[in-house]
Amino acid sequence: MSKFFIIGIFSALGFVGMTNAQAQKNTEIKIYAAGSLRSALTEIAQYYEATNPTVKINFAFGASGLLRDRLLAGEISDIFASANMDHPEKISNAGKSESVIRFTSNKLCVLANPNFNLAGKTLVERMMDKEIKLGISTPKADPSGDYAFEMFEKIDSKGLGPKGVSDVLKTKALQLTGGPQSPQPPANKNVYGDLVATGQADIFITYCTNAKIAIKENPAQKALEIPDAYNITSNYGMVVFNNASQSARDFYKFITSPKAQEIFIDQGFAKL
Repeated sequence: MSKFFIIGIFSALGFVGMTNAQAQKNTEIKIYAAGSLRSALTEIAQYYEATNPTVKINFAFGASGLLRDRLLAGEISDIFASANMDHPEKISNAGKSESVIRFTSNKLCVLANPNFNLAGKTLVERMMDKEIKLGISTPKADPSGDYAFEMFEKIDSKGLGPKGVSDVLKTKALQLTGGPQSPQPPANKNVYGDLVATGQADIFITYCTNAKIAIKENPAQKALEIPDAYNITSNYGMVVFNNASQSARDFYKFITSPKAQEIFIDQGFAKL
């Protein structure tokens, strides 16, 4: 056997070894996720990648309803994490994924500009004041908007405002983000804090976790708690797609692990 033949064999084996190593290093997981999960899931992914160096996790964040439509239209992802249970349920019902699991939950808060105050009124009365610009996300496209509408209906059904308060607030509320026609959110900024800071809304009904992030960027802004009597719990659902890799399935399971749940709680989400 010639020296050159042997060298050729080892060179080929070395190339195969390099190719396999490259393939391991380039194990990618694609996740479509609700925008309100950006901070928490990014931190969870960074922790996971540090302990699993052959894995790279890529995210597409956005309004859950719009992401659902893109996935149903044929876009590819390994995991879909939504701010409600309904959107991933539609993915599962279409036969594209396994069953939905709940992995965290959230509450609504009112993000307010520095000059906003209740002026001796209840929060419901203040939201109804004509001079107050009330912002919400776009219902049907963004679950946050659906939860705001649900909150208005709860106020009405419990008699916590004048008759017809739900219709008044639904009509008054400015649907400023999260819809198919909404302006593109600013890069590297919390969209809710930006909308309040630029005066497009005096108050914005959003998740408490979003309000917390907005105030970090805009310390003069404030978050008002919404009374339990009419607050809404938002349950977050997630699915893993039928053709997802084992690496994706491992990360999917990790999202419900104690370590990942600790990160969710630190970021203001509720216990699983």
